[in-house]
Amino acid sequence: MKIVSWNLNGIRAVHRNGYWEAFLSKLPADIYCFQETKARPEQLDEKLRDIDGYKSYFNYPTHKKGYAGVALYLKENLKNYRIIKDFGPEEFDTQGRLLGADFDSWALLNLYFPNGGMGPEALKYKLQFYDYFLNFVLSLKDSGKDIIITGDFNVAHEEIDLARPKENEGSVGFLPEERAWMDALLASGFADVWRETNPEKQEYSWWSMRTRARERNVGWRIDYFIVSDSLLPKVKSVQMHQEIFGSDHCPLSLDIDI
Repeated sequence: MKIVSWNLNGIRAVHRNGYWEAFLSKLPADIYCFQETKARPEQLDEKLRDIDGYKSYFNYPTHKKGYAGVALYLKENLKNYRIIKDFGPEEFDTQGRLLGADFDSWALLNLYFPNGGMGPEALKYKLQFYDYFLNFVLSLKDSGKDIIITGDFNVAHEEIDLARPKENEGSVGFLPEERAWMDALLASGFADVWRETNPEKQEYSWWSMRTRARERNVGWRIDYFIVSDSLLPKVKSVQMHQEIFGSDHCPLSLDIDI
């Protein structure tokens, strides 16, 4: 099973700027997980809404256009799953941040976590979102399912996960309480696939567009594949595709026997 995850920072912009077809040809997958699509299905060109050979699903904010949004594209030969869009209170479920596929023995959860950088209330919302999601995913895990979580978590877990940790000790995205939540998630029977397979490798998945950070490789690793501990031995490979452009994030891919 090949799963590709990418924060697009606007699916229409990726397509308009000529990156969409090149991306699909370079990274064929059984499932595509997209975050920050910033569009509703009716706003999309047919080439974006319907990829030949795939079934597409979308979740988007109910009260705000051009913001957040997640999408899943699953190969048509994948069967017997239900789509997950909700996990908590209305203030979370109307934001278009979760889209999952629940199969018989395992579940895939694709998320765009809140940024939290717009002030104290935004950070409070982010931390509450984290807590509700952790309760949700533990409940799903307790039901006996193996779980794959992917997407933009908007947090760098350890110092190795960003280029300038000392300068960012007080920055949202690297706050102690955010990093402690990642600790709690991983301690609950989950593994960060990239870090488990690359314990000392310093690579990034996001770079600020305002400071031309990608050219200087001053980045953050905030996009993840997190899997149940039981799935870690089944991982064949995980990669960050920094050679693919079109967003301020790069795509990730996971090859796993499932």
